[in-house]
Amino acid sequence: PEILDKAFRLAESGRPGPVLISVPMDMFSREIETECFERTYKDSHETIKPALNPDTAKTIAWKLINAKNPLIHAGGGVLLAEASKELGELVDFLDIPVSRTLMGHGCISDRHPLLLGQTGFWGFEITHRKTLCADVILALGTRFAEADSSSWYKGVTFDQSKTTFLQIDIDPAEIGRNYPVEIGAVADIKLALRQILAAAREIKPAGINRPELRKEIADYKKAFREANRAISEDGRFPMTPQRILKEVKEILPEDAYIFTDVGWNKNGVAQQYDITVPGTIHHPSGLATMGFGPAAVLGAKLAAPDKKVITLVGDGGFGANPSVIATAVEQDIPVVWVVMNNSAFGTIAGLENMHYGTQFGTVFTAKGKSYSPNWAEVAKGYGIKAKKITCADEFAPALKEALECNEPYLIDCPMENIPVPTPGAWNINDIYTKKDNVIEGRLVFEGEK
Repeated sequence: PEILDKAFRLAESGRPGPVLISVPMDMFSREIETECFERTYKDSHETIKPALNPDTAKTIAWKLINAKNPLIHAGGGVLLAEASKELGELVDFLDIPVSRTLMGHGCISDRHPLLLGQTGFWGFEITHRKTLCADVILALGTRFAEADSSSWYKGVTFDQSKTTFLQIDIDPAEIGRNYPVEIGAVADIKLALRQILAAAREIKPAGINRPELRKEIADYKKAFREANRAISEDGRFPMTPQRILKEVKEILPEDAYIFTDVGWNKNGVAQQYDITVPGTIHHPSGLATMGFGPAAVLGAKLAAPDKKVITLVGDGGFGANPSVIATAVEQDIPVVWVVMNNSAFGTIAGLENMHYGTQFGTVFTAKGKSYSPNWAEVAKGYGIKAKKITCADEFAPALKEALECNEPYLIDCPMENIPVPTPGAWNINDIYTKKDNVIEGRLVFEGEK
């Protein structure tokens, strides 16, 4: 009991995350005194979270106020600290633009006039333009991960020779991990933002207004939407991923929970799907692999039974974990799986084609034709409702039916394999460098053709 209590406290304190408890098998057959449970209950407590040193808060506020081009770079730590409200208040008071990481998606509304968007490989051109010209960057709850930082190449997303980095994180191991910092502070981000805002109000009571910056961001977002409009409304079939996202946005409540997996359904969604309610989008990252989305959606529905819960997952990702349907049936968990089916490991296919000129083993074919299991029939075999989309106009009605039926429901939606725009960089040359002795995905030895 004592170890279990410590595990829960460890999971929820500092940098929240899973905890493994390894229990010898013979422990389960032992008798213990009930006093163990009583002591654990009495010893349970909430750990007080660390705040900034007051002088540090004032220094950070002063640097943000006096910077020519300040910027806040927000990561998933903002969401874990439940600090979206505090972030928005500081941003509005000092008119500071915000870039975000993949895991920071939704840390502030994607429709906020100062939200630039994601950085890195799947980021935005305007985001990189602003991160590169920033003289001061306040990083909140981010480790500056590789994909978010364009493999740390100088002058692509960040440039440490031109930028002063300030970093706040609950985990001391992340401070200065990938970029040197002038100020590194271990603190709860929610408390830290309150302190910085209070200090900023003392230093600059009137705040700061940057109407030109707001207009520049608004103009860029409008141009991006217009450039995407035709493909988002295209009636072709298989559907474009942009059309799928457009109709999900129009139908799904803003407070619904969305889970992604690996591929376009994560990278494209993170780039192009507006989240307005913090904590409603969940992407796999780090060591998460295909199959996260189909399972994670079940836990979310159990935790929030009054919310609509949906996963956007590729056919590769769903194929890695289809047995979750049985769990949904057994436990009566009404979730929706939207299989964005491009009959491929789409992201890998795109990278392989870019670097090798081939798509060996990544685009699914049988007898020379595109191939995919009929996931709708598979789902029906498990005993749930399912729909195989046969034309673009069927998708929206199917999604409405899935959300309203209050039962597990799968939609199998054939989709074109359209690459996600990649304005950043990602050093994966060890894997994806074209080699002279590899032809059409086959290793060719000297003397062979």
